Amino acid sequence: MTTELPVLTAKDFASDQELRWCPRCGDYSILAQFKKVLPTLGIPQENFVVVSGIGCSSRFPYYVDTYGFHSIHGRAPAIASGVKGVRPDLQVWVITGDGDGLSIGGNHLMHAIRRNVNLKIILFNNQIYGLTKGQYSPTSPLGKRTKSTPLGSIDNPLSPLSVAIGSEATFVARSVDVDTKHLTSILERAAHHDGTAFIEVYQDCNVFNSGAFYYASKKGVKEDNIVYLEHGKPLIYGADRDKGIRVNEGNRPEVVELGSGISEDDLLFHDEQAEEPSLAFLLARMRHPEFPEPVGVFRSVQRPVYDMALDEQVSEAIEQQGPGDLDELFSSGDTWTVE
Repeated sequence: MTTELPVLTAKDFASDQELRWCPRCGDYSILAQFKKVLPTLGIPQENFVVVSGIGCSSRFPYYVDTYGFHSIHGRAPAIASGVKGVRPDLQVWVITGDGDGLSIGGNHLMHAIRRNVNLKIILFNNQIYGLTKGQYSPTSPLGKRTKSTPLGSIDNPLSPLSVAIGSEATFVARSVDVDTKHLTSILERAAHHDGTAFIEVYQDCNVFNSGAFYYASKKGVKEDNIVYLEHGKPLIYGADRDKGIRVNEGNRPEVVELGSGISEDDLLFHDEQAEEPSLAFLLARMRHPEFPEPVGVFRSVQRPVYDMALDEQVSEAIEQQGPGDLDELFSSGDTWTVE
């Protein structure tokens, strides 16, 4: 006998906790789109787990009516990997920020990605430490003046997408907090991917770093500053869709204007399914203001999934050696008594 799942809505995933983010914080929009996507996935509500680290974004588990952990600084990918390892039937989402995920958590993030654990990782990038009141973060641009860099940051910033691609991520994407339709589509794609899905979301901290992504979010401005990636299609952008990206003889991207001898066929065509990650990495290195910044899915490929392989090994070991006994294991080998 089959039991039909109840019809869920976004309201079913809203917790009874008061939202405690600053007014107009970009986190509100990300949360709203997240709650819209979950009920569309055909997964029982009790089979979702949300794991976060420390930071403004990491309040997320309180605000979603699922199982979850508000863990410790930077360790969310490790804890989420443990959850997925013992319960492969659960869909596990990791919520982190540029400070939490790329500073103390950089090691854990990198290894979860390279293992291809079946996790969905959303990294909120606001280029600042918001919860601790405005210090510079690993993604803050050079020269950024903050409470901890009053003369300007002299650190070379990390590119979250470059880190993910360099760690052999099988799904890499970027969206913008207030681009709700696009963000929803990216979350849906990530939810259906087998393996680690890494999403960077440009998120506005309107208190300590307001307007950092104005160029990518403001209508009438963003059209000339971002290019939407579509698999198999040329990179065209601009309010009049009269500009494009091509690769020159030096294998470098360059901005061109369509017409005057340049057609769509001369442009760079996106291939998110390319096994070789060089195209995805090239796109990840395109930065405003020299280039329009790509948003969308940079890479989507299939590789063996860590937790599935782990489950197979456990099943094989049980079949060959039996289910095992912890008490017997603890008392085996050399033992001694301390008096």
